[in-house]
Amino acid sequence: MTRRAGSRASTNDLTVPDGSARSPAFEVRGLTRTYGTGDVAVRALRDVSFEVDYGDVVCIMGKSGSGKSTLLRLLGLLDTPTSGMVLLNGIDVTRLRESRRRVLRLGRLGYVFQEYALLPELTAEENVYLPSLMSGCPLRESRLRARQLLAMLDLENRARHRPSELSGGQQQRVAIARAMVNEPAVLFADEPTGNLDTESSEMVMTALSQMNAELGVTILFVSHDPDDRRYAKNLIVLRDGEMVEDAS
Repeated sequence: MTRRAGSRASTNDLTVPDGSARSPAFEVRGLTRTYGTGDVAVRALRDVSFEVDYGDVVCIMGKSGSGKSTLLRLLGLLDTPTSGMVLLNGIDVTRLRESRRRVLRLGRLGYVFQEYALLPELTAEENVYLPSLMSGCPLRESRLRARQLLAMLDLENRARHRPSELSGGQQQRVAIARAMVNEPAVLFADEPTGNLDTESSEMVMTALSQMNAELGVTILFVSHDPDDRRYAKNLIVLRDGEMVEDAS
């Protein structure tokens, strides 16, 4: 992870990153997020700046209320900053129309949440390939990709099981496979082991490391657990919405 400045391009030149570009995966400049106004205003994030290179694995840590999830939501285009910029391939994506942000979220950004967010009526395989269908990929190709990902994560024998028939660790690995089905350039994971025991947590973090090593996806994950630092190549520490440490 570096702090160098990148050139800014016109939104007309926007190309979705494929992991091979020389520019950073993300350039974050002066990012601030304030909720509310006046005397009740809360600054959840304060003037945060950094860069993340392609292929990096970054752990975002800090106490509850430090701004970790807020930062992840802004980077993942799930929220918009009060001020500052998030540049993707040199383009400030925070200024794009919501329709364009939606395309980026579906096609080139992947998400893993603490609560798994699997659809209970669908099998593991169906949960995984659903985003692929939504992006317009044919069913046959979507199913093949889902099966390949489930096999990578040692879940091929659970493909036809519904979430209620899976352990928490298995559900989270299904969620990782779902996040990877559209071959994202960047994967965001918000407390991916927050609901899991130690053994399941290690399996999930190993799965994320595998996605990075074998598929080259850039990963940013939020964690409270100091042990999770060993799975990261770089570290961001937040305190009261400010970046107080980054390791490179």
